[in-house]
Amino acid sequence: MIDTVHNGHSSDEQPDHGHPHVVIDPALLTSARGIRAVKWSFLGLMVTALMQVVIVFYTGSVALLADTIHNFGDASTAIPLWIAFRVAQLRPSRRFTYGYGKAEDLAGMTVVLLILLSALVAGYESVQRFLDPQPVRFVVAIAAAAIVGFLGNELVATFRIRVGKEIRSAALIADGYHARVDGFTSLAVLGSVVGVWLGFPMADPIVGIAITLMILRILWSAAKTVFLRMLDGVDPMVLDEIRHAIAHVEGIVDTSEVRARWIGHWLHAEVNLSVAGGLSIAEAHSVGNEARHAILHHVPYLSNVVVHVDPEDTSGETFHRIEQHEHDDLQPHFHP
Repeated sequence: MIDTVHNGHSSDEQPDHGHPHVVIDPALLTSARGIRAVKWSFLGLMVTALMQVVIVFYTGSVALLADTIHNFGDASTAIPLWIAFRVAQLRPSRRFTYGYGKAEDLAGMTVVLLILLSALVAGYESVQRFLDPQPVRFVVAIAAAAIVGFLGNELVATFRIRVGKEIRSAALIADGYHARVDGFTSLAVLGSVVGVWLGFPMADPIVGIAITLMILRILWSAAKTVFLRMLDGVDPMVLDEIRHAIAHVEGIVDTSEVRARWIGHWLHAEVNLSVAGGLSIAEAHSVGNEARHAILHHVPYLSNVVVHVDPEDTSGETFHRIEQHEHDDLQPHFHP
């Protein structure tokens, strides 16, 4: 059995089969771009939320307050993302041999908790105002603040999604779509303006509660994405892409196992394949290299792939199991 390994493939580089694919660490480059993205998005959302705070103070609109709280919460999600991207720039160590990309998963979980907190605060304030109605003033200013909230969130969403797709960061992309939905919740505040203007002041807390429910829906969607990554879940289409990439590599008899997992915004894969038993070690290694190149070129977001080559009559991990046995006074045990 032969293992071939390749690390740090970047889709922006042209293949050179005689030399390493990478001259700089792509994780450093993509993390730096991620840091730049979260800095600018934090600034944009913070300015938007501060403008809304001033209008909330003078108008007393709880619907706008709920939206403002949410915008502050959305701005604060940039902080754990920034920390995660900074940590990801650290070099692997003897303790963390795969690097620190998993910090992005922790950042994603923190984002989920911040969204939950914003929902709880917005919901509490809306219910309190529903039970104890207060006059709402300056409805035109509230409408203007709602539009500002929409525009600020949409600009940030477009920026986050674009950079997130370029560096393949699920956390940044999810946060971008989160901001986009937040923009539409800002527009929902216009509903309270119309209600108050038509003489129905209870429209304000009702819209506040509606925004809270929208935040909870965002929370559910974000939580599914984050926890899927934390549990090493991948889209099955990724495995199909890997199998398709090596389907026509000459010398491969079968592909028995394919596994993949995300570490931050880089994908790592392991492939078990078999070759004719009569090949020499050098020939089998050459086939493994060709399979490795095919995978990396077909799946550009792969950072690392380990190709395990077996002879065709002992292909697959079933043949690598060590059945139950005893030694060194240990209890009977086996090795998968």
